[in-house]
Amino acid sequence: MGEGTAGTKPRSLTSPFHSLLYHLKILLYRRWASGVTVHDEVIKVFNDMKVRKYSSPEEVKKRKKAVLFCLSDDKKQIIVEDAREILVGDIGESVQDPYASFVKLLPLTDCRYALYDATYETKESKKEDLVFIFWAPDVASLKSKMIYASSKDAIKKKFTGIKHEWQVNGLEEIQDRITLAEKLGGNVVVSLEGISLQYDN
Repeated sequence: MGEGTAGTKPRSLTSPFHSLLYHLKILLYRRWASGVTVHDEVIKVFNDMKVRKYSSPEEVKKRKKAVLFCLSDDKKQIIVEDAREILVGDIGESVQDPYASFVKLLPLTDCRYALYDATYETKESKKEDLVFIFWAPDVASLKSKMIYASSKDAIKKKFTGIKHEWQVNGLEEIQDRITLAEKLGGNVVVSLEGISLQYDN
């Protein structure tokens, strides 16, 4: 009967087949993803967050602190996700901790792209930096992870000049402010969003 149990193929036969199938899927998704476009609103949001030039306090309040992007229903375009954002004007009103609130926006079982405008302090100065985040939780479906991974270059090419990129694969990882701080500047970052950071010695 060989190594397999009755009714099943030996592992030596099934493993190469599944490996081939997996790699074929990756190739197909990459070819498909080459046709994915980025909606103009996504580019506008990025430019508004990047430039930070506003003429009045009211305009500052409307500025996005964090925003999520997703694929459209037909999976052909990257769009701004409805009602998945934090405005600067929300902070201190409906939002007390912008980073914790941002984490809560992320879907637990699906992938997303995000921009987060991090406010942090080093021993020398206070800084603001945009972070491009690719959220791909381990519990998301293989199809979703493949589609979002294959389409990532399309949105990254539109985010010119962004210094920080972070791929996150689990809730525990993204909840840890230290991990983001290390992306921003290592252990020279002493606080993030006004909350002091404690590093392990």
